Amino acid sequence: MAARRALKAVLVDLNGTLHIEDAAVPGAQEALKRLRGTSVLVRFVTNTTKESKQDLLERLKKLEFDISEDEIFTSLTAARNLVEQKQVRPMLLVDDRALPDFKGIQTSDPNAVVIGLAPEHFHYQILNQAFRLLLDGAPLIAIHKARYYKRKDGLALGPGPFVTALEYATDTKATVVGKPEKTFFLEALRGTGCEPEEAIMIGDDCRDDVGGAQTVGMLGILVKTGKYRAADEEKINPPPYLTCESFPHAVEHILQHLL
Repeated sequence: MAARRALKAVLVDLNGTLHIEDAAVPGAQEALKRLRGTSVLVRFVTNTTKESKQDLLERLKKLEFDISEDEIFTSLTAARNLVEQKQVRPMLLVDDRALPDFKGIQTSDPNAVVIGLAPEHFHYQILNQAFRLLLDGAPLIAIHKARYYKRKDGLALGPGPFVTALEYATDTKATVVGKPEKTFFLEALRGTGCEPEEAIMIGDDCRDDVGGAQTVGMLGILVKTGKYRAADEEKINPPPYLTCESFPHAVEHILQHLL
């Protein structure tokens, strides 16, 4: 730790870390207030693709989290940015609630496939349509490749298995824009004036949150809420800087040892 710079920014995952669907992690609101009482910048980074940023913000406000829209960086934002850069017309394989984040994007006569978490659309006919586009040379853009996520009724398949199926069937490779990609974390820090060595990431996904953040030089704290399963911390190398029970415990460690 002696070689690291002083902590200036904390990146926080949302679903599984601050809340699980419509229920806040116990003590998370108060812990966030304590963190905001320090000199560090707080940003929220999420691979959530089942709802637009506006819907996500409304959910967080209902749970009494003090968060503003400009503090949230989502994989949907990163995907839209890439679509605009490539100037393509995407087939949007995303949940209907995520569509507002692509408002203004031309989608008729698609020549690209953008895939996120879209349980209602993951059926043979739609996936086969995407398959044919990819065979014709359309690029595949994956909003993220999470294996699974946490719902109130338990763990559920993420978009990763469906992205991998399309990659396998078409012998192509997706461009992934969400966590754990390096560019996602660097984009999230852009505008903060902070270098990765001055930041820490708190999340419930050992690979996407912690592993991805540590790859760019941040510290990573793994919390045992959300999708966490026993021994997850052993799945990445180097292991998490810290594994703790929940977001409030992570904040307590930051306050006691990193500031």
